[in-house]
Amino acid sequence: MWRRSFSSTAAATLKGKKWDALIIGGGHNGLTAAAYLARGGLSVAVLERRHVIGGAAVTEELVPGFKFSRCSYLQSLLRPSVIKELELGKHGLKLLKRNPSSFTPCLDGRYLLLGPDRHLNHSEISKFSVADAKAYPRSLLSSHIASESNGSLDLESAVIDVKFNSDFGTKPKSIRTEVDLREWNNAAEWKSLFKAVTSLLGHVVSEVGRYESQLENFCKFMDLVLDSPPPESVQHKSSINEKLKNKIQNSVFWASCLRHVSSMGQKDMVDFMDLLLSPASKVLNNWFEADVLKATLATDAVIGSTASVHTPGSGYVLLHHVMGETDGDRGIWSYVEGGMGSISKAIGNAATEAGAHIVTSAEVSRLLIENSSTVCGVTLADGTEVHSSIVLSNATPYKTFMELVPNDVLPDDFVRAIKHSDYSSATTKINVAVDKLPEFHCCKLDHPHAGPQHVGTIHIGSESMEEIHSACLDAANGVPSRRPVIEMTIPSILDRTISPPGKHVINLFVQYTPYKPLNGDWKDNDYRESFAQKCFTLIDEYAPGFSASIIGYDMLTPPDLEREIGLTGGNIFHGAMGLDSLFLMRPAKGWSNYKTPLQGLYLCGSGAHPGGGVMGAPGRNAARLVLQDVGERT
Repeated sequence: MWRRSFSSTAAATLKGKKWDALIIGGGHNGLTAAAYLARGGLSVAVLERRHVIGGAAVTEELVPGFKFSRCSYLQSLLRPSVIKELELGKHGLKLLKRNPSSFTPCLDGRYLLLGPDRHLNHSEISKFSVADAKAYPRSLLSSHIASESNGSLDLESAVIDVKFNSDFGTKPKSIRTEVDLREWNNAAEWKSLFKAVTSLLGHVVSEVGRYESQLENFCKFMDLVLDSPPPESVQHKSSINEKLKNKIQNSVFWASCLRHVSSMGQKDMVDFMDLLLSPASKVLNNWFEADVLKATLATDAVIGSTASVHTPGSGYVLLHHVMGETDGDRGIWSYVEGGMGSISKAIGNAATEAGAHIVTSAEVSRLLIENSSTVCGVTLADGTEVHSSIVLSNATPYKTFMELVPNDVLPDDFVRAIKHSDYSSATTKINVAVDKLPEFHCCKLDHPHAGPQHVGTIHIGSESMEEIHSACLDAANGVPSRRPVIEMTIPSILDRTISPPGKHVINLFVQYTPYKPLNGDWKDNDYRESFAQKCFTLIDEYAPGFSASIIGYDMLTPPDLEREIGLTGGNIFHGAMGLDSLFLMRPAKGWSNYKTPLQGLYLCGSGAHPGGGVMGAPGRNAARLVLQDVGERT
């Protein structure tokens, strides 16, 4: 095993060694794969094109004194298994929970705050619709179900919540613990209450907090899918034993799925299918009536895509609202101290501690192929050849197969599938340094400086789903949105390490911006500046004076994301996340389990299952498959 090392001099470090495994790209998935492979005893080298590791999960000081999460900007989807198994806390990962988590200002002077506090949510949503307030909040009992790692339910704790929320609105300060409550004077009343609530358990779970409770139940099913390789058939020539083992493994997976489906029941399963296949607008219209609430939630369904809220299948991405977690709390999104690059740094530290070798400024220009079908290493841009019989690519499928693999070695049907996959993007990221916080005119809150409105994601220009759809139609017609949909986050509210005192870092995630606009060119500085000012002016409508507070900014349009970060088409997910591009269809039908038509070449990035987002799941799953394949050979 090669000892812990980190270098930016590729030729001197890599030449003359044959590595057990090479990884193309030092994004968070590539680093995750490296950590698991190194912990499995393999000698591993990670080859990163840029001067810094992290890919899209990176922190860069773009304006002096201001450190930006240049691309990805929030954490929730990083798999708990990755955090625990790689001991990322020990390696410096610190998550900063946001509460409230969402703020939507309205031009009519109202606003909507949402977060993990069910009482806050009820109060806020009631300003727009009492019926929606009843439908939205998390179930009192489902939160206890979700918190139990073994799937059991702490009924006594659940009953305590029901009793005190019905009697007092909250637990009395004089009674703080479950032990205090169990010593409650009226034991008979307690036992009677416990029995009554137990008998009514199903009714309470189904009736209280229906919307988020239902999404959480669906996410439990998704956990199995996210953490497992797809049950793909054997692709290469293999022995009878290998085929039998594959069939057994696939059968185990499908049996687990069947158990989960059975536990959901037919009604929930039909609702789940409806969520997967329907437009987000249909899902949200079925649940709610208030435009501002529906629009706030709908942004989760179109984030990072070219889809409209009316696009069939966009309802699936609503699961991202509660799919992730922070420190065991489901659906809680967090900032990362030091920016998103701290995730990559922590994973990189775990990898190097295990013996992996990470090399920056080492661009791979070509894969080395022998016998027209087997990988034997890579060639770097400076001509250095690095040899290994195993290569994992964290690059996009298009980059990997259309640019790095030599011509005429891949099957024609596979090449067509990769070439014609959807890599379109309508996303622009603007990173802004400001000398003061935005002051929203709708807020009459007594917070002259940082307030709850600044903590979570601030939704600008999306007070109704039709506004989002209209912005999407502009891009479909070839021009940037006239009124862009903007998600603003201010991580420096909670993270004091990324900006000077009194000043702040602001992330603007903007939609929709075509890769090739018909009315201009992103290479034109005046055109770029005009669009940036359009975004700032829109924010001024809600927070007068925002434009005047700007010290400097950096903007990444779809072509910039492609050139700087290596995202084909500027697509932040390494390819569209439509239902035709997920699970057994990702990246191409018949090749969903990280293997490729070339022996020894694997995918480990977001272009593989389960897709985009800072998850680490593709890297972890791919590495475990490689270790399994290596074990079978030895």
